[in-house]
Amino acid sequence: MEKFFGTDGIRGTVGKPPITADFLLKVGWAVGSVLTENGPASVIIGKDTRVSGYLFESALEAGFLSAGVNVGMLGPMPSPAIAYLTKAYGASAGVVISASHNHFQDNGVKFFSSQGIKLSEKTQQAIEKKISTPMVSVDSARIGKAFRHDQALGRYIEFCKSTFDRICNLSHLTIVVDCANGATYNIAQNVFEELGAKVIMINNQPDGYNINHNCGATDTAHLQQEVLNHEADLGIAFDGDGDRLIMVDHTGEKVDGDELVFIIAKAWKKNGTLKSSTVVGTKMSNLGMREALSDLNINFIESDVGDRYVMEQLLLNKAILGGEGSGHIICLNKSTSGDGIIAALQVLEVMFKSNKSLYDLKKEMTKYPQVLINVETNGKLDLENHENLNQALSIIKGELADKGRVLIRESGTEPLVRVMVESVDLDLANKSANQLAEALQSI
Repeated sequence: MEKFFGTDGIRGTVGKPPITADFLLKVGWAVGSVLTENGPASVIIGKDTRVSGYLFESALEAGFLSAGVNVGMLGPMPSPAIAYLTKAYGASAGVVISASHNHFQDNGVKFFSSQGIKLSEKTQQAIEKKISTPMVSVDSARIGKAFRHDQALGRYIEFCKSTFDRICNLSHLTIVVDCANGATYNIAQNVFEELGAKVIMINNQPDGYNINHNCGATDTAHLQQEVLNHEADLGIAFDGDGDRLIMVDHTGEKVDGDELVFIIAKAWKKNGTLKSSTVVGTKMSNLGMREALSDLNINFIESDVGDRYVMEQLLLNKAILGGEGSGHIICLNKSTSGDGIIAALQVLEVMFKSNKSLYDLKKEMTKYPQVLINVETNGKLDLENHENLNQALSIIKGELADKGRVLIRESGTEPLVRVMVESVDLDLANKSANQLAEALQSI
């Protein structure tokens, strides 16, 4: 049986299997059929701003209706908003049509359970099995109904604001917000302005094609320049579906997910909020963050790369804070999923209560230089049994010794192998990463 689910739902290039209208019709039916095994079911569907969302929204809707599932349509909404609203509306599941940080040519779907968290492996396997069977619609009397949730936007805005301590306010801050021409474009400004900030918006004019294009959390150059141009206190960048956060300090320097997690962790440790005195990161988490957390007597737990795996470790270890350098940050005491807006509010709250700038807070942790190279592939590679790669790895690990590390992993969402090298010596990290990338390209 073919496996369609990756580390974050089903994703690929629009028009190429499996990201086609007929397949997503079948996916809607399959998910709906699994949900109705436990009785009547309803789902909500949201999407980001890419043009293909119109096509796949209709296909999924038809699939769910044919399985006898009622469908609530939300329109453009961040992924974390779907997680929240699934639980708030009492839906059986939530669906997001998005390819997250990818460009408009890609799209996909990801799902949340009735509790607002990613589907379990068991449920995904049941859906995969159902997809492989013939699609049979329920009879006419049991076809589902569709409707639109008109108050969803305001409800989510108020939820975001409720996670911010109201003894704080943002009236002293000028913030540049980059929405990546994605799903936060009609939400983020309201949240930060209603909490008092002066907000300068950029990349908030989606046209269906410009999502994540030279902007947002995956490309902060524009934001960094705008922070300097406006002499702003800081900048905030989201990705296309709003579950990633990268910030920029007043000097125009980027503050990544590892640094932001550390800032929140240190403050929560001090005020007693940090449950289990534990932070969850991934194999990619910077050595500098790990060492800084250790100095604060905060446990660090390493998960596989991907926010679903961070979530698994959070639940397993009864912890509330985890994240990735890419900007996925989960504050489980505030929301059930990674949420860029909510994570930003936690950092802003720390700034207010500590009376420190983002620049000063970032300096409390020293990052190891980290070099990341993506190598395109045409399919699965045998990374463990390739002589050239193993020889290069052996030499490089010897050079890095205990002052650095190497990680090579296949992406779960794109046809890429990611090479990451960390070292106290940036030149050595660059040289090592390029050597490994060359070895991979020879495979």
